[in-house]
Amino acid sequence: MFENGSGLSRDERISAAALGKMLQVAWRSPVMPELVSSLPSMGVDGTLKKRTLRSGGSAHLKTGTLRDASGVAGFVDGASGRRYVLVAIANAENAGAARAAFDALVDWASQD
Repeated sequence: MFENGSGLSRDERISAAALGKMLQVAWRSPVMPELVSSLPSMGVDGTLKKRTLRSGGSAHLKTGTLRDASGVAGFVDGASGRRYVLVAIANAENAGAARAAFDALVDWASQD
């Protein structure tokens, strides 16, 4: 049983690789459109409203932050038209400082 549906938990655990695989499987499922539409769109809404991509690509990502944990996961559309699954997780005393690195990773993927 899951503790909650917020995206981060002190009790549940998942590796970045396992989360990435789950997103790949979800992409091929019949509920993919609902999943993607439920994720904030970079530069448009939710926790990503004030974060933009230099490449002109797009991204639908879930962000999450707890004390000593931060993450981002979802789908990035590259400038070439290719779609990528992206997962980044930081577990450290100052995990919130990883936000700039997460943004750079998303931007890098969108510039393919």
